[in-house]
Amino acid sequence: MKNDFDYLWTDKKRTLFGLPISFTRYFLTEDKFITRKGFLSITEDEFDLYRVTDKKLRLSLLERIFKCGTIQLHVKDVDTPIKVIDSVKEPRKVLSLIDTHVNLNKDKYKIRGRDMVGASGVDDYHVDESFLE
Repeated sequence: MKNDFDYLWTDKKRTLFGLPISFTRYFLTEDKFITRKGFLSITEDEFDLYRVTDKKLRLSLLERIFKCGTIQLHVKDVDTPIKVIDSVKEPRKVLSLIDTHVNLNKDKYKIRGRDMVGASGVDDYHVDESFLE
């Protein structure tokens, strides 16, 4: 897998005691995020970084004990609108790295602001219907 693409960061999902005993692996490239799951049958899911609309960091007590954390990304993607990056080491550094490359890709494709607001200038997801009364 290493020869397939150049990645900036990679890690496995951490399980018991923060150990990487899992068949889920995450890869961050300059413009994509890839999740690879499975051992015999492998499934890969990827999305372009410029499609990320929001980020969240979740640190449970058990994850904090083992210096892990879970990152949740909201993505404008059909099959993965919410991407969860479960139990990775140094989650704040990973989130910062993702954030940096999300911003670089949004600048590259000149899409700042357009991913949050529809063509009419109104948020497509939250319409205030109180003015209809």
